[in-house]
Amino acid sequence: MAQTAVTYRPLSQAEVDVICSRHDRLWKAKPGGARAMFAFTDLSGLDLSKRNLQDADFSGAILSDVNFEGSTLDSANLFGADMQNAKLMEASLRRADLRGACLRGANLTGADLFEADLREGSIASLDGDRGLRIHEPTRKVADAQGTNLRGANLQRSRLSGIMAVRADFTDAVMKDCKLVRANLKQATLRGADLAGADLSSCDLSGADLQDAILVGAKTSMWTVDQANMTNVLTDAPHGAPLSSLPYAEMLARHALWCETGGAHGEPSSFDGADLRGLKSVRTLNLTALSAKGAVFYGLDMEGVQMQGAHLEGADLRGCNLRRADLRGARLADAKFSGADLREAHLGPLMIRQDRLLPTDLTRANFKGADLTRADLRRANMKDADFERAIMVGANVRLMDLVEAHTAGVQGLPRD
Repeated sequence: MAQTAVTYRPLSQAEVDVICSRHDRLWKAKPGGARAMFAFTDLSGLDLSKRNLQDADFSGAILSDVNFEGSTLDSANLFGADMQNAKLMEASLRRADLRGACLRGANLTGADLFEADLREGSIASLDGDRGLRIHEPTRKVADAQGTNLRGANLQRSRLSGIMAVRADFTDAVMKDCKLVRANLKQATLRGADLAGADLSSCDLSGADLQDAILVGAKTSMWTVDQANMTNVLTDAPHGAPLSSLPYAEMLARHALWCETGGAHGEPSSFDGADLRGLKSVRTLNLTALSAKGAVFYGLDMEGVQMQGAHLEGADLRGCNLRRADLRGARLADAKFSGADLREAHLGPLMIRQDRLLPTDLTRANFKGADLTRADLRRANMKDADFERAIMVGANVRLMDLVEAHTAGVQGLPRD
């Protein structure tokens, strides 16, 4: 197949604004609408932030340094586009076609790339004389070297064969991601959720996977030479396994002890235990439970009563804690990223008529957690991390957020 150079048509900001306006009219079913067609155009350095560009065509376009912050690019065609140093913070790229795209140095912090396609690809077109014509420069492998994908949603995305050397995937959601043969040398994947991901033949040499989740991940023939695997959560028991003690029976005795005011049953300690095998503890009364450093990852804990519980350093990532009662609990250094805490009670626990015990959230990690309508009154927030958490309708009265991390929080009232 013959190869040829491409002629890129430069567009001004005024021209782009008109095209985007017509595209928006199309989506709103208004007269004068037309799909945005930017194939093989040069939009370098232009501002396309906060635009509705769903299903727009950017195939083969030069988009270096373009500002797409907060824009909607769902199902957009970005096949082979040059997006070096593009600003895509909080942009939505759900099911976007990014095959063969260059994302070197791009900032996709908090972007939504659900089911996006970042596999290899090269640009070709039909030629009347020569049949299929491949354009130059050909980029067969999607290039994301040095790209910032912190906190991005890459769930079920296809990244097989991607070149992402030194890319930053810190706290990214990468569940069920396809990363077969991907080059992730020296990439940062701290706290990334790779549950169910396919990492077969993936090169992670020198990568930082500290605190990453690899539950159910396929790791056949992967390379992790000199990789940092500290506290990586896998299918293997993390701490004391369920088989070492009758944990289910211990929980039942503890619940009975709570419900009868100590007349029956007995308090139990689950410090350092791996409780994932329990599947569910929903609605149980586990008041004053001690489970420091325990692993609850993915458990169904809806409506559980854990007032005054000691959960320092516990792993509650991905748990269903909707309407859970955690008043007065000790949650310092606990991990709640990706957890469902809608309508959860994290306010103070009344010890006596004149004494309230505030919930301790010191250094707790709530990145990406859903705290919609949760009660957080008076909680100790020192160094707690709520980055990109959802706090719509949350009760934050008498809550000191000065020393907490709240970048990208959704719905947090600002006085």
